[in-house]
Amino acid sequence: MKGIILAGGSGTRLHPMTLASSKQLLPVYDKPMIYYPLTTLMLAGIREFLVISTPRDLPAFERVLGDGSQWGISLSYAVQDQPRGIAHAYLVAEDFLNGERSALILGDNIFYGSGLPDKLMKARESGHGASVFAYQVHDPERYGVVEFDDGGRPRSIVEKPREPLSDWAVTGLYFHDARAIDIVRSLRPSARGELEITDVNRAYLEMGALDVEFLGRGYAWLDAGTPESLLDAASFIQTLESRQRFKIACPEEVAFSMGWIGREHLLGLAHAISGTTYGKYLSWIATEPLPPGSTSAASPGRALAS
Repeated sequence: MKGIILAGGSGTRLHPMTLASSKQLLPVYDKPMIYYPLTTLMLAGIREFLVISTPRDLPAFERVLGDGSQWGISLSYAVQDQPRGIAHAYLVAEDFLNGERSALILGDNIFYGSGLPDKLMKARESGHGASVFAYQVHDPERYGVVEFDDGGRPRSIVEKPREPLSDWAVTGLYFHDARAIDIVRSLRPSARGELEITDVNRAYLEMGALDVEFLGRGYAWLDAGTPESLLDAASFIQTLESRQRFKIACPEEVAFSMGWIGREHLLGLAHAISGTTYGKYLSWIATEPLPPGSTSAASPGRALAS
């Protein structure tokens, strides 16, 4: 399975902050926003990624993330010259995917929860056509909304309904099999001129090939696309990190916990930025004693992506 991170758009809701920088490179507390979706997909066991952004911003992403080898992963880059809808990302990524299954995540979405790695692995390993994640919200009319039958099975998905039939929003994280590209090719642009990801998920639903995973109590889903939500996300991460010793969305730690980089490599990354708080944290992770009952140096369940 391969990962796609959609980090395009002009970020107009965050102007003037985004006049000189991509929204997804703005800080969420102590790290770039892009670290959060990246590490979420890393926790799904994905090691090959395509970052899609604008011609203006793509070089900055390459400077920040590099080729991924420092984290034991591979990062490629592609341009989406103008907003054409979330689903259009599959057409941009067609050569990269080369017929493989994929996970697509929006670059401004932040996920958190102690059981998140297990849910991500479940979605990755599912033999079903598609898997999405649903989160209960108080304003479902702003999102793609999934309705369920009495047995808890998805019955319909509607984009930004005027009269929502449920309060379960579909989050910006989608697992699809190789049929996604053919489905996207069959779509017509919506009234706003975009290829809608809700239409892709509806196609899977109509084929009986859509799984919906609930993110209930104990999970957080944040969309850092406005000044208020960006501040809320930063405050949320700051609160968590100040009350525990662990960081959220640290790609070095996730890579170490997944066994993709070794202890000496992690110490080398820490030494390169030894004068920073982040570097000191990496040194601590590399030399941390095993928790009681642990059998490995790190745990994906602890190294939460977001």
